[in-house]
Amino acid sequence: MSDQLPAEDLDVLLAAAVAAPSMHNTQPWRFEVEGHVIDVYLDGSRTLPAEDPTGRAMRISAGAATFNLRCAAESLGYGAWFGLAPYPEEPDLLARIVLEPTGPRNEELRALAEEIPHRHTDRHPSDATPLGERARVALLQAAYAEGAELTWLGETEVRTVLDMVLDTDLREIGDWHRRAERAHWVGGERPDDGIPSSALGPRAVSYPAAVRDLATRPLDRIRAQGTFEGRPQLAVLSTAADQPADQVAAGSALERVLLTATRAGLSASFLNQPLEFDDLRRRVQHLTQQPGHAHMIIRFGHSRPTSGTARRPVADFLPKEPS
Repeated sequence: MSDQLPAEDLDVLLAAAVAAPSMHNTQPWRFEVEGHVIDVYLDGSRTLPAEDPTGRAMRISAGAATFNLRCAAESLGYGAWFGLAPYPEEPDLLARIVLEPTGPRNEELRALAEEIPHRHTDRHPSDATPLGERARVALLQAAYAEGAELTWLGETEVRTVLDMVLDTDLREIGDWHRRAERAHWVGGERPDDGIPSSALGPRAVSYPAAVRDLATRPLDRIRAQGTFEGRPQLAVLSTAADQPADQVAAGSALERVLLTATRAGLSASFLNQPLEFDDLRRRVQHLTQQPGHAHMIIRFGHSRPTSGTARRPVADFLPKEPS
């Protein structure tokens, strides 16, 4: 194989990677490319020290970007070999992907690559139609394929999660660090990162609601209202262990679940407030009646997002050329 990836292939690969979800759309990744090897690093300049002090959410985001890279590689005809957190002495290096033109094909990843442009977090109301059993099983299998577990919550457990949302909101009342951090990333036009006002969705008529209201600006707090489903369809994504590599793997599982949902005509959003507090995070995992560590609370529905969030240019994620 040639020494370097063609520039047009690299553009496709990295555009797919940066389309992955990240907390507040911070896009906390950077990439280094050497020949047919792509290294995925954390970008320490885009941290959320108040809401994500351990960097767990950042590592989950990097895992999602890594999964998109693998899918895009398949769409271009490459096989993708990858390792997670290969070098403990480089904690910001989370994944290494080696592209091999003669490697075995993965048709499932090739199909999921087509869904990357269509996947967006959907903060709009969903109808009350339950997910079919086939869709639920497909999402469970998607998580399992990446070493994670997806557990559907029953009505009682969903109500408990909504009570935890109320608890987290009460805890945040006097936390100006969290409010200031969120205000830095949420609201307004947001041409290349953060969450614009247009992607916040409507305010919920009832409280607590099935979707997180991230509004920080006065105009966003009085935007139009909507009626959300009273019985949201929630699932918890968890892994057996909770080391950095496990968190990256959780991100890969998350993105595989989200792309599988998109292919099935489903939408998804997140209700992760309780996971930002250690005691509530343990309680969420307890609701699954399984050992492990909760990483995401995902709400699934049938509505389709009307707008997504922008991404920075691909060149911003690569090392700067010396002048």
